[in-house]
Amino acid sequence: MADEIRLAFAHPDERAIATADETPRDRISLRDHVVEVEIGAFQAERGQRQRVRFNVVVEVAPGKGALEDDVDLILSYDKVTEAIAAELEAERLNLLETLAERIAERILLEPQALRVFVRIEKLDRGPGALGVEIVRARDGEPVGAAQDDARARPHPRVLYLSNAAIADAALKSWLDQAEAMGAPVILCVGLPEGTRPQASHPLAQRRIDLLAIEQNAWMLAARDPRAKVVATRTELDWAMKNGQSCIWAPSKIVLDTPAGHHAHPEDPAELAAWFAGLMEACELVMIGEEPPAGLTVPARAVTVGNTTL
Repeated sequence: MADEIRLAFAHPDERAIATADETPRDRISLRDHVVEVEIGAFQAERGQRQRVRFNVVVEVAPGKGALEDDVDLILSYDKVTEAIAAELEAERLNLLETLAERIAERILLEPQALRVFVRIEKLDRGPGALGVEIVRARDGEPVGAAQDDARARPHPRVLYLSNAAIADAALKSWLDQAEAMGAPVILCVGLPEGTRPQASHPLAQRRIDLLAIEQNAWMLAARDPRAKVVATRTELDWAMKNGQSCIWAPSKIVLDTPAGHHAHPEDPAELAAWFAGLMEACELVMIGEEPPAGLTVPARAVTVGNTTL
């Protein structure tokens, strides 16, 4: 029992050794890698960066031939730190468990990786370190399967609709034409007409503006029942893969994306452009608004009154 308790709190490297089978495996490790990041389910953790410590051990298959001192023949330590950085940049998360799971999945995409131990700890949430540790192993799926799926990710056509466009009689025709072009269709809207509450704190005002945009999204949904209002990346991915046109409700993705502070809900054109870049859109079509400068995706404008996209 004493040994089990010791191992429960031991470094993941010791856990890996204690739970290894008879198959010889090499190990690489990353110890005490500390990053400042915004993470957490509590409202007090939003808008605040805190120190998070990562300890990772990866079991790898022994090389079958001479390594010849060639870094391309091994699993580089950079792959571990890159996996952490990529998942931290992809989305703001509430749970350490989710972050650990995604880091493990990404590392196991590497051809040499067989089993991975991931320990993540928050260093600033209490008198000690609060953390989680997981162990994940290769499940027998082809190594390139997840990478192939990423390459096959749809590239949607994002249509931004001004308030004048939402009310225009050509709305149905625009959506028909967009769907006929082949790429998945995601609709974006801006702030509704009229006044909205004004808060003295910028973060509070940001929330108010995002919610106002979502109200406008529901107004658009009432105009054409084909388009469903969706809020999460998972819903967007499902809609794109299943040919469902949708309307983006921005609050969750803007607030949960590390680069979301670059998205400005008070400037609808910039918000749509930021979203189009995030989704790697094949095109951004601005109906009733001019595209902003500095776009990372192809864009064009359509004037209200023009029935052809």
